[in-house]
Amino acid sequence: MALPGSLWRQPASRGLVSHCTHHHIVVFLLTFFSYSLLHASRKTFSNVKVSISSQWTPSCLNSTAPELRPYELWNSSHLFPNAEEATLFLGTLDTIFLFSYAMGLFVSGIVGDRLNLRWVLSFGMCSSALVVFFFGTLTEWLHFYNKWFYCCLWVVNGLLQSTGWPCVVAVMGNWFGKAGRGFVFGLWSACASVGNILGAFLASCVLKYGYEYAFLVTASVQFAGGVIVFFGLLTSPKEVGLPELGADEDGSVEEDANRPLMGNDDADDDDRNYSIQATDTDDQPKAIGFFQACCLPGVVLYSLAYACLKLVNYSFFFWLPFYLSNNFGWKEAEADQLSIWYDVGGIIGGTIQGLISDVLQKRAPVLAISLLFAVGSLFGYSRSPNSKPINAVIMAITGFFIGGPSNMISSAISADLGRQDLVKGSSEALATVTGIVDGTGSIGAAVGQYLVSLIQENLGWMWVFYFFILMTSSTVLFISPLIVREIRLLLHERRLRMLAE
Repeated sequence: MALPGSLWRQPASRGLVSHCTHHHIVVFLLTFFSYSLLHASRKTFSNVKVSISSQWTPSCLNSTAPELRPYELWNSSHLFPNAEEATLFLGTLDTIFLFSYAMGLFVSGIVGDRLNLRWVLSFGMCSSALVVFFFGTLTEWLHFYNKWFYCCLWVVNGLLQSTGWPCVVAVMGNWFGKAGRGFVFGLWSACASVGNILGAFLASCVLKYGYEYAFLVTASVQFAGGVIVFFGLLTSPKEVGLPELGADEDGSVEEDANRPLMGNDDADDDDRNYSIQATDTDDQPKAIGFFQACCLPGVVLYSLAYACLKLVNYSFFFWLPFYLSNNFGWKEAEADQLSIWYDVGGIIGGTIQGLISDVLQKRAPVLAISLLFAVGSLFGYSRSPNSKPINAVIMAITGFFIGGPSNMISSAISADLGRQDLVKGSSEALATVTGIVDGTGSIGAAVGQYLVSLIQENLGWMWVFYFFILMTSSTVLFISPLIVREIRLLLHERRLRMLAE
């Protein structure tokens, strides 16, 4: 008995190897490090907050600085009367950045689908580097301190940085098809964690000379990266004469190996010819609109789910070192080093879970199982003893089950959503869909930072973890229709295989 086309799958590993060229490797590396550099500049700001706070407050309040006379002359340019108000303003800048970044993602995805992805990404990297230079370096060299100027610069920086993720995911989606996409994107999505490590390293190397040099080095490296992307990045295989995804000439098996996971396997042949776009005789397909992208199956559900999950993931990113230092009394430097294990767990989790989803040819069930384990790991981590080795192990496990699904939704699943059957042949949906998913997630992350501080201050850290458990459970709830649908498809395919034996 012959199996239906939806069950005749090319093995993911063999499909991946057969399509991999040196162009794929170059695209992987360029997109990986371009987003790593964007994340490095964000991490630099986090790492130099103590130095900035000291600079923005009177020197007489800084015990390590000599008291200079006359007082009015040397302290008239300082922004805040004490370090507490300076720290509060730095937190406000974080919130401003997250909200502007979230709003920018919705626009950047649409722009990326209508303009050359290479131009948009390169412009965002270089322009953001200039803003970071103005914010941290030029203002310090000129001794120009103004709260409204800092706020405006950070709003612009959030908008410019938002060009990064939709563009790099769209480029990767153009080059890497369904065959091995979960594994490749799981490994590739480690770029954010690598960027955090790179930003911390660059800042620590020059921080002793002044925080302005940390911004200078990071901005210079990011600007150089933008120039390299402009001259070296290939946005799609057709630029070098290679066939686009789904356009291979090896037969139906190869074509099926590159079809997106989000396609409706139960649809009739007539339904497969349906497109959300009007038929266009031009070779270059038109980009779909924002509301059309929202109407694609799974986009809204995954966006809402990612808002809950990114809230938890970014809360660990922003609050984990503070929690370790505040709850266990560990030194700040030790807490910073220990928090890296959460990122390590997320990198491993995204890679392994992506590989499993490639084997199953389904994403949602893998996410559901991981998130259910995440609830247990969150409960266990909230009761972690005052032991650094035990804390690091539980932290890595928590990162595995939370960071892994977060990386999958923002990368591999976003690419699946943007290349499903309804937009088949139109890569111009990728950046728009990615912007919608990540933009919604960033709104959740921005709101979450305020809620975490509010809950911690009034109820304590244990209730913060209960809040994380609630958000993780909500993630499963939002994608539950997709989970049920894909499990039914798996059972249906299994029955057909048994009949074929």
